[in-house]
Amino acid sequence: MREFGLIGYPLSHSFSKKYFQEKFIREGVADTRYELFELESLDKLSDLIHSRPDLKGLNVTIPYKQKVMTFLEELSDEAAEIGAVNVIKIKEGKLVGHNTDYIGFRQSLVNWLGTERPAALILGTGGASKAVEHALKKMGIEYRFVSRNAGNELLAYTYDELNRKPEILEKYRLIINTTPLGTHPNTEVMPPIPLDAVTAKHKVYDLVYNPEKTFLMRSVEARGGLSKNGLEMLQLQAEAAWNIWNQS
Repeated sequence: MREFGLIGYPLSHSFSKKYFQEKFIREGVADTRYELFELESLDKLSDLIHSRPDLKGLNVTIPYKQKVMTFLEELSDEAAEIGAVNVIKIKEGKLVGHNTDYIGFRQSLVNWLGTERPAALILGTGGASKAVEHALKKMGIEYRFVSRNAGNELLAYTYDELNRKPEILEKYRLIINTTPLGTHPNTEVMPPIPLDAVTAKHKVYDLVYNPEKTFLMRSVEARGGLSKNGLEMLQLQAEAAWNIWNQS
């Protein structure tokens, strides 16, 4: 029996187990299971791995995509460059970190935008934002981060600054939410952007996929804009993770 799973905290919102269970049935993958492992602390990661000898790979979600890197023996070139890990391959007790968020986000964004390349605001500066930044760089899309406190982050606005200068949104027509705000069960919240500056020319890509339409997505659509959730990204990154786990 081979085992795979997801680590993070909390995990009540996750579709990963359902996705892989359905994949295993659809593709006739035998003697394989996928579980959710809620870890209140990464200090419990070693115990998890040692207690489950059939574990061959893990997905990593909020809030551990950056913190988990110090627990790994090796990083792929992509994960090292991005500075975040969402996939771990376990081989002969060795933990190797990869990043497939970048693959999933980039492909789904290309599918949605076509040849359009609007300047983007990345809401949040956590682990998922690093994969988004990497994808935008590869696509030649201009971007700025937005966070509560810009701190040492290069190319960053604060939310306060964005609300004081809503005209910033005239330039940045693509809004990408990498924060967990709006995720089930707290669905009626969103990052504090100036909605009065949002027009029919704006698009929002929300990495949240549960609920299907977040408060942010609905708010942008109400002003004539377009929206996309993170479900396709989840599916694409999951398939890329599966390929990594099954490489010899």
